[in-house]
Amino acid sequence: MKRNVLIIGAGGVAQVVAHKCAQNNDVLGDIHIASRTAEKCAAIVRSVHEKKAMKRPGVLEAHALDALDVEATKALIARTKTEIVLNVGSAFINMSVLQACIETGAAYIDTAIHEDPLKICETPPWYGNYEWKRRAACAKAGVTAVLGAGFDPGVVNAYAALARDEYFDRMDSIDIIDINAGDHGRYFATNFDPEINFREFTGQVWSWQNRQWTSNTMFEVRKDWDLPVVGKRTSYLTGHDEIHSLSKNLDVPHIRFWMGFGERYVTVFTVLKNLGLLSEQPIKTAEGLEVVPLKVVKAVLPDPSSLAPDYTGKTCIGDLVKGVKDGREREVFIYNVADHAEAYAEVGSQGISYTAGVPPVAAAMLIARGDWDVKTMANVEELPPRPFLDLLNHMGLPTRIRDENGDRALDFSDDAEEPVAARRVASGRR
Repeated sequence: MKRNVLIIGAGGVAQVVAHKCAQNNDVLGDIHIASRTAEKCAAIVRSVHEKKAMKRPGVLEAHALDALDVEATKALIARTKTEIVLNVGSAFINMSVLQACIETGAAYIDTAIHEDPLKICETPPWYGNYEWKRRAACAKAGVTAVLGAGFDPGVVNAYAALARDEYFDRMDSIDIIDINAGDHGRYFATNFDPEINFREFTGQVWSWQNRQWTSNTMFEVRKDWDLPVVGKRTSYLTGHDEIHSLSKNLDVPHIRFWMGFGERYVTVFTVLKNLGLLSEQPIKTAEGLEVVPLKVVKAVLPDPSSLAPDYTGKTCIGDLVKGVKDGREREVFIYNVADHAEAYAEVGSQGISYTAGVPPVAAAMLIARGDWDVKTMANVEELPPRPFLDLLNHMGLPTRIRDENGDRALDFSDDAEEPVAARRVASGRR
């Protein structure tokens, strides 16, 4: 068994991760939180203690760390005797933290694909540009590296694997739908790091259609959905991380990602983009000051973590899968609904951070227990989905399904009625 976790990052997602690690420290052991700003980490530590989240007395410490410094990260891993690193910091640090894990033997978990600060929407598949290049190194070192273990990517990948294993003989399409029907009361704000948020949408929108990469522009393709709990909602075809692994690991001709946006977001985004304020490239002001427009926009927008106290409403995220089972066409929607106010009451973060922060802790527990300690690099759909979804059912993110038999909760316990899927690990067996 692996024990002792190092959480890298100190935003809203890291706060959720810290609370959930504390609630499960009987399995995970010592908890350390590191970021460039030690005070942010200390504030998370105080929040955990204020909520009395620690399942049992144990270590919970804050540290200052520049995670781009591989040697400093290696030193902190060694000093804290960390065996599992949960990287929930900026996507710019992925490769540095991953390398530190490879060199120290610590398991690695992240929630998003690595990004180069000076590049956006690179040539797909995005994982092939960075993380997958270290797969052989992970295998040689016997290091488990679970990529994209948030909600999307992450849980939606597990939903796709579950559909493959138990609900279809052939999958024809997967539409991943992410709807936030919540209200934070601000005129305009992003639910996570504005810089990362905007970078997702300023370049090409890549989707997997007819077994090939297809390019569109943002807000070019719109679709309305009628979903459980949140009702009728508008979404747009959007590029997203999970498409880049699912298109490789699953034999499905169409894989698309749809994200819900309100009219105000679309309007503000369009104005900012047309003015050049979402550019990631440095420019000089008339006074000779060099600035990055996107970072200026980030600086003037609300901190996403500040939205949590007043956030109301729910999210609905899931996979709409179409295909054939036993010679008949069928359609299933596997999904989760989360509540912003409930998330804040439990961990002090809003629902978007909650859905992103709970899954990597479940992944850490599976590595600690040995279920997912595969000693190589894997995306979530390459790992057994049932143990992951079973943990999430008990950790605040229950799974539901809507199909020809109605809408119901899914039970992944050993005595559940649903058939047990064949065990698949990251050995290449699919």
